[in-house]
Amino acid sequence: MSRDILVVGGAGYIGSHMVRMLADAGHRVTVFDNLCRGHRDAVGDARFIEGDIRSSGDLQRGFASGRFDVVMHFAAFAYVGESTQQPALYYDNNVTGSLRLLEAMREAGVNRLVFSSTCATYGDPVELPITESHPQRPVNPYGATKMMVEHALRDYGRAYGFDSIALRYFNAAGCDPQGRVGERHFPETHLIPLALEEALRVSTGGDPASTGLSIYGNDFDTVDGTCVRDYIHVDDLCRAHLLAADRLLSGACRGAETYNLGNGRGFSVLEVIAAVRRVTGVDIRYRMGPRRVGDPGGLVGSAVSAGEVLGWQPRIPGIDEMVATAWRWMLANPTRGAHVGNGVASMPAP
Repeated sequence: MSRDILVVGGAGYIGSHMVRMLADAGHRVTVFDNLCRGHRDAVGDARFIEGDIRSSGDLQRGFASGRFDVVMHFAAFAYVGESTQQPALYYDNNVTGSLRLLEAMREAGVNRLVFSSTCATYGDPVELPITESHPQRPVNPYGATKMMVEHALRDYGRAYGFDSIALRYFNAAGCDPQGRVGERHFPETHLIPLALEEALRVSTGGDPASTGLSIYGNDFDTVDGTCVRDYIHVDDLCRAHLLAADRLLSGACRGAETYNLGNGRGFSVLEVIAAVRRVTGVDIRYRMGPRRVGDPGGLVGSAVSAGEVLGWQPRIPGIDEMVATAWRWMLANPTRGAHVGNGVASMPAP
């Protein structure tokens, strides 16, 4: 059945992929985004409202434009390092903005929300794989702000009959297999696009020895000494949001629910770089630096609950296929995907 879905933050990386998947499924999609970090062209033909979640007036204007069955919330700042340097920015947007969104939904009589959360709420792992019952002890403001919104959703569920599903995911990766949208962060901090940008630079005549690709730490207790992370293809993330919306619309969810999304296995930084070499055919190089304070050696999640309740399983679990979808998009959009890479992200920042 076709539904009216409001995608808040729908011009960003994951949000824009969600918009395409919802449209493919026959839903009527409206995007609400302030474009401070998103791209207008990424939403395609979807109805678009430019607005900021921190503005009650913008939100009221957005909800006055139509009746929405479900809201999907992707409008967060998500750079771990930036959150430690500018915590006020993160608390203002991620917490205050989310609370204003919830109030605007209440005023409009909309009580179903799919919330894009993160494994950064867990902090340093005490056991692997990480399940939903793992202690939440975030070690940076980004993770703390997401956890605060999760707490608010539980309170809104108890007090106002507000139904929500928060999806805590690990490292988003890859691009639309059809090549319609891709990953465009400025600056880019994610490992796969940074490694692919290095492959693109070398393949177009760049000196391999002048690499800007850095690895932070090779002395972790992992298979090869580098950080291990759980990567999940962006389409698999979006499909989980679609299943979560279906659960909300069916009435099966009452109050606030939370599920991890991950592959259940991890890939080290060096394993990802090896995959980039295989996919691109370019022998990229890197610089090795010391580990960064606060970087855990391994982050791998359990998505058993998402499988049991939502019926979700990743369809693109292989690292080579994830890299290949990102490489195809980068080759087709070299100027859109070109950044100056100066590091490798080791903390999850979906």
